Amino acid sequence: MSNSLSRRAAASFALSLSLSLLAPQSQIAAAESVAPAPPIAPDAPTPTGHRPIGGRTLHLVDSGRHDPWHPQPPGPRELMVSVRYPALSARGPKAPYASETLSTALFGDPAPARLGTHTIPDAWPAPGARPLLLLSPGFGASRVTLTALAEDLASRGYVVAAVDHTHETAVEFPDGRIEPCLPGASRDCPSILDTRSADLRFVLDRLTGPDTGLFVDRARIGVAGHSIGGTSAIRTMRDDPRITAAANLDGSFHTESYSDSDSDTDAPGTGTSPGRAPAPGPELDRPVLLLGTRQLPGTEGGIDWDHAWPGFTGWKRRLNVTGAGHLSFEDKPWIIDGFGVRDHIPPDEAALQYGTLTGVRAATITRAYVAAFFDRHLRATPDPLLDGPSPIYPEVTFAA
Repeated sequence: MSNSLSRRAAASFALSLSLSLLAPQSQIAAAESVAPAPPIAPDAPTPTGHRPIGGRTLHLVDSGRHDPWHPQPPGPRELMVSVRYPALSARGPKAPYASETLSTALFGDPAPARLGTHTIPDAWPAPGARPLLLLSPGFGASRVTLTALAEDLASRGYVVAAVDHTHETAVEFPDGRIEPCLPGASRDCPSILDTRSADLRFVLDRLTGPDTGLFVDRARIGVAGHSIGGTSAIRTMRDDPRITAAANLDGSFHTESYSDSDSDTDAPGTGTSPGRAPAPGPELDRPVLLLGTRQLPGTEGGIDWDHAWPGFTGWKRRLNVTGAGHLSFEDKPWIIDGFGVRDHIPPDEAALQYGTLTGVRAATITRAYVAAFFDRHLRATPDPLLDGPSPIYPEVTFAA
């Protein structure tokens, strides 16, 4: 999808502004010295699988690699990873969506910290070898914004690791520090792909190593991501023969160069302006899913995928979701709908970033097609959903 950095910045700001408008009676209450009641926070969409979900938060340190975005003083690359998996029991309290500190750093408001999830922290994993999926978020977005997708896949029997790419978004570490998004990362898109590929391969090394207790099947590994996280998913599969299949959710295969005036908290766009760095590379013969919006062949928005498509020589599908926006493939749409604040976003930004689909409908479509893709290629259980148009999901067009 071709979006400028400034547009995504505006969308992020719109979400923060919307959350600050959650209590319309706040001014009246303040005048009366009565604190307004906090809005009721929604739960993440209900997972579609039958397994309870456990979760662990990992702080991983790659001592063999310096952090490329923070060279002074030099230090090792640190990552935070949320791992979800089928749990042995459904008993136990559920994890928060995020801490108030991280929620404020990411969204400009602590309200998303009250969102409900379906994950039981540190629950015992259910026995049995499980396929492993790595998830990579968009630039400027946290791993928490892939919660609905991660929980759904875990409920279906996958071990799912959502990775924060430090200094490309705000990241909270166990010692309480928040590492911010840094300007250098937003201006060096080719290095973003290099760094993310190294991040994901390091996480893969750790999760397939001994004594993880997660029952990962090393022969069944996939990777998916949103926006430049989707680009990174394809790149990482190209770099690592252990990965069987990759799904790209509305990510371009070209990244732009940006001027020093760009905000350090913005997400880089995915257009095809001068200075772009081609990412498809040589032919790739492993399964690829491209799921996006406004990416139809022969259109201005689809030129980038047109260029990359011939390089995928294995099983492949290219699907377009009518009515989706660029952010429809992660959590923000169901969050703004759940809080009832979509109308506070400027209409042009709402159309571009959120589309006309409800957040729950967008999540339903994304989860169905991503699960069908990985079920087919990691579990050898073909789903007719990927064989042609479905009356259950009329929004989805088979573009190629």
